[in-house]
Amino acid sequence: MNIVQIESPFIIEAKICYCKNKKNITYSFIESSHSLCIDKREIILAQIQACERLLKYVKDKTDLAAIEKEISELKLALDLTNY
Repeated sequence: MNIVQIESPFIIEAKICYCKNKKNITYSFIESSHSLCIDKREIILAQIQACERLLKYVKDKTDLAAIEKEISELKLALDLTNY
């Protein structure tokens, strides 16, 4: 018997959450094994990548603004981790 585990090229997925009249971006690991062995920088890069994938499916301008704001905040956090 051959057992094959197929890994997704992405480790985090992003979703828009509507909480208390505010739109937030939430993240979840696609596979639980990834949550054990990645550092902060890799997590931030994966979050940016997940937000960029989410941009393809946005139809509402307020959703677009929330995602773009999240991407800019993540890029700032990424720049701060370099120091």
